[in-house]
Amino acid sequence: MPALATRIELREDEVELIAIRAQGAGGQNVNKVSNAIHLRFAIGASSLPEEIKQRLLQTRDQRISADGVVIIKAQAHRSLERNRLDALTRLRELIARAAFAPTPRRATRPTRGSQLRRVDDKVRRGAVKLLRGRVDE
Repeated sequence: MPALATRIELREDEVELIAIRAQGAGGQNVNKVSNAIHLRFAIGASSLPEEIKQRLLQTRDQRISADGVVIIKAQAHRSLERNRLDALTRLRELIARAAFAPTPRRATRPTRGSQLRRVDDKVRRGAVKLLRGRVDE
């Protein structure tokens, strides 16, 4: 993990956690207990560094809405507290991935040998395809 990602603090007042009822199997427990967590985190209004905000907003992630709000639903566990920790962990992982700036790609050229091998392969394939043609008697 990059050094910048370990220094980023996630302020609790910027994260909105709402307890909701979980979906799926679970019998009566699902119907009567609100143990899933709906996490909302507004990227624009957060105290994150500007460069991380920009990278988060450019991320093509379905959890980030068009207006720049991260929405995470955690319902894997039966406990509300474990789902809360799961949602916060997933948010931190998303931010840590955005904190890592990818190194820019340097353009390279193919070597002369690889160019020659490529052309030789093309000629050989073309010769094979030529042999597949109609046979004249």
